[in-house]
Amino acid sequence: MTQINRLSGGKINRDKPCTFTFNGKILQGYQGDTLASALLANGINLVGRSFKYHRPRGIFSAGSEEPNALVQLRQAASNEPNTRATVTELYDGLYATSQNHRGPLNFDLMAATDLLSPFLGAGFYYKTFMWPRAFWEKLYEPIIRASAGLGKLSGEEDPDIYDKGFLHCDLLIIGAGPAGLAAARVAAHAGAQVIIADEDFLLGGRLNSERHEIDGIPADQWASETLAQLQEFGNVRILPRTTVLGAFDHGIYSALERKTDHQLHSNGKPRQVLWRIYSKRAILASGATERSIAFPNNDRPGIMLAGAVRSYAKRYGVAAGKQISIFTNNHSGWQIAQDLVDQGVKITAIVDTRDIPPPATFSGVAIMMGTQVVNTTGRKALRSITLSNGHVIQTDCLAVAGGWSPNVHLTCHQRGRPEWRNDIAAFVPSKSRPVGMSVVGAANGDLTLGAAIKSAHQTTNAVLKSIGFQTKRTQPPRAIDEAFAITPFWHVANQKHRAWVDLQNDVTTKDIKLSQTEGFHAVEHLKRYTTLGMATDQGKTSNVLGLAVMAEMLGKPIPETGTTIFRPPYTPVAMGALGGRARDKNYAPIRKTPSHQWASEQNAVFVETGNWLRAQWYPKLGETHWRESVDREVLATRKSVGICDVTTLGKIDIQGTDAAAFLNFIYANPFLKVPVGKVRYGLMLREDGICYDDGTTARLGENHFVMTTTTANAVLVYRRMEFARQCLCPEMDVHLISTTDAWAQYAIAGPNSRALLAKIVDNQDLSNEVFPFMACGEITICNGIPARLFRISFSGELAYELAVPTRYGDSLIRALMAEGQEFDATPYGTEALSVMRIEKGHVVGNEINGTTTALNLGMGGMVSQKKDSIGATLSQREVLINDNVVRLVGLQPVDKSHALQAGAHFLELGSKPTTQNDLGWMTSVAHSPTFGHSIGLGFVKNGHMRHGDIIRAWDGIRGRDIPVKIVSPHMYDPEGAIQRG
Repeated sequence: MTQINRLSGGKINRDKPCTFTFNGKILQGYQGDTLASALLANGINLVGRSFKYHRPRGIFSAGSEEPNALVQLRQAASNEPNTRATVTELYDGLYATSQNHRGPLNFDLMAATDLLSPFLGAGFYYKTFMWPRAFWEKLYEPIIRASAGLGKLSGEEDPDIYDKGFLHCDLLIIGAGPAGLAAARVAAHAGAQVIIADEDFLLGGRLNSERHEIDGIPADQWASETLAQLQEFGNVRILPRTTVLGAFDHGIYSALERKTDHQLHSNGKPRQVLWRIYSKRAILASGATERSIAFPNNDRPGIMLAGAVRSYAKRYGVAAGKQISIFTNNHSGWQIAQDLVDQGVKITAIVDTRDIPPPATFSGVAIMMGTQVVNTTGRKALRSITLSNGHVIQTDCLAVAGGWSPNVHLTCHQRGRPEWRNDIAAFVPSKSRPVGMSVVGAANGDLTLGAAIKSAHQTTNAVLKSIGFQTKRTQPPRAIDEAFAITPFWHVANQKHRAWVDLQNDVTTKDIKLSQTEGFHAVEHLKRYTTLGMATDQGKTSNVLGLAVMAEMLGKPIPETGTTIFRPPYTPVAMGALGGRARDKNYAPIRKTPSHQWASEQNAVFVETGNWLRAQWYPKLGETHWRESVDREVLATRKSVGICDVTTLGKIDIQGTDAAAFLNFIYANPFLKVPVGKVRYGLMLREDGICYDDGTTARLGENHFVMTTTTANAVLVYRRMEFARQCLCPEMDVHLISTTDAWAQYAIAGPNSRALLAKIVDNQDLSNEVFPFMACGEITICNGIPARLFRISFSGELAYELAVPTRYGDSLIRALMAEGQEFDATPYGTEALSVMRIEKGHVVGNEINGTTTALNLGMGGMVSQKKDSIGATLSQREVLINDNVVRLVGLQPVDKSHALQAGAHFLELGSKPTTQNDLGWMTSVAHSPTFGHSIGLGFVKNGHMRHGDIIRAWDGIRGRDIPVKIVSPHMYDPEGAIQRG
């Protein structure tokens, strides 16, 4: 097939033809085309099917607002569905197929749903599928799931590479049309660090599609010369093919740059990069999007936005049809007609809804004023239009100019709500936009060229001065304002035929009427009831039209009817781009402890704990089962001394004159009067009174504390503390920093732990009198290495935790093991650590699981009622402190040969396993080499009052039912004499 609709001119490179494939047909276009322009050049109008009724769909727009022309690109694992053909840059070898149809595109079997449209109106799924109830899972849901969706994923691993990056600038300019380029010129000359980003691959915006002059030269030439000048500035970064997706707090913006989407092979380079841009100020110059008019059968292939028809003609050198008609309610339609005539495109008729004198005349063009299009013919391609005066006009392309809507999306991302302007019949940004953002040009309602450039020039000067830049007194580029006037006309009322508002989701004016009839008047309800604006274009061409139709039906003005607001992202983003390089092993980067290399040399078996790799146990020659290794490590530690790497514990450095008061508020138990040189165990509650972490905090100085958290909750605790610091206690002088990675830390436990430490500690008396249980201090070891020593124990043994800067971590474990040879020092892993914690009754993640209170854990007395702390008040709710709540207990099997199982539920002897008889559950279990049998921790109703009682541990899933004895959770050294010795 030849390029039957190709015109002369355009900004394409005819010296570089591109061969591509669409639905199996080999076609040709040129470098500088989009897939959409190349398809139109080859005479292809039908490109897809609508979502709901599978009606034929053609190319509608020329930009990211496209609702119809969604295609699948590439093949096999590289397949990418739901790609807008209007922004897909053509390249040699491009492979594309249409989507959302069963069978060939021309004969979609699912088009039968259009025959059922009287039964499938707005909200039909809320009503139809409620009855019969049994049909949902067996009939309705399978049918819906099989029919839903647009494109299809390959099901294979994405072979492309994605990346993320950070950029910083004084001024971010969003959009490189006339306003954006004018703003960039001012900022570049002022010396500001500038980033200008535009989603198009050819910068210049409307200047590439319209006929204007700026500074006495053609506007497109002015754009290319301005870009060339900007590229010479070292302080300007130009980002084509880059969509700014969202506006976030503190001047942060997200942007997606399509690095190699326009190439057949990326050759190992990232396909897309997701940027996080930090800006001091931002200027939004995103332009405006044209609207359509709703009239009967206005969804046929060949009915397009008028501005898009002009863009295809002037920028791409493509006629969207052989006989083009224009339907307009504003002067823009007439300017488009002039541009098309100048480009050599044949105009058949201009239909204007306004009853005014024609703004222009054209030879051989029928002009119909005060008239509307009331119907069309042609299912897979437009053939004719019928006017309200009875005329039937043969045409294969209808260019609809319904007015322009400023692209306000980014101004709404922090709950800004646009305001209505009657003079342009559109919403414009309000003052409630993101802090630091200014809006210029068409995005701010300045729809004419001269006004857009002038506003950009003036606003940029003011913005630069506000951040300390001196600007030169220059005049803005000279451009004439084209004529603009609009008389709003939204839809043609017709009870016989459907008029489409949202082309992708098949939302019609009748659906909006039904929404109004059934009481869904609010625009937010209208959107969800009809799915208006919920397509991949997010309502860029349909939202304003839809709410205007609703306003007419309600008899209210548009501002009173309201509008929905927008949220990120501005355009769809691939999941791969959001993930970046965080995939496979990089999805959760492995963190290794300082002793990892040494542990590997000891043949340690590692386990993933969060992002960390920790030694689970250290097998020795002859040990054939993991429990042999674990039992040996536990017994060796309790007999002499064991060493465990606990670097993974969260470490938070807390300093400031209010540090003690801050901790007193964070912890449920008192911390205000902890002496310098002492450690205190603490419990943290959520706002609802539920425990979420425990740990210790050492006071190293009057205003200096060091906190340790559990490994699993290190990030959570820090995040919650930072929230409290900034939002709950902003008046406090306190500062936090995570130092988890800065310090290597080892637990040294057992009767000989003091003797081992004495061999490496410099000039520090470790006697019980000088350095007692829960003491801490900053010391040196091994002849001057800085260290911190904490006398704390979670094993029940005489124990210490020794911390050194991470760079000494590997050396320290080797020194400890070398010096500990005379004591038979034994490394132990996480399994032995867990066994000893359970023997001692120290709670772990299984007990602090987000559902338990201090009272459940046997720590009710730690929640001080004499001070204010997070969660303290709600922890005293009656339901949480009544006599029937479960309490932490220890469990031992009556028959010592039985092994306990976590997850078992407790029942009274002889009772039936029902919910009403449930007494609690088993949380943690272990084989205890110290006691020679299985032990466990769990929760039992009134368990603290039932020590010595026999109950059942019933596990219906595993088919186990064994009697167990309730004991104190502190099964090893319940008085604590050993750890205090």
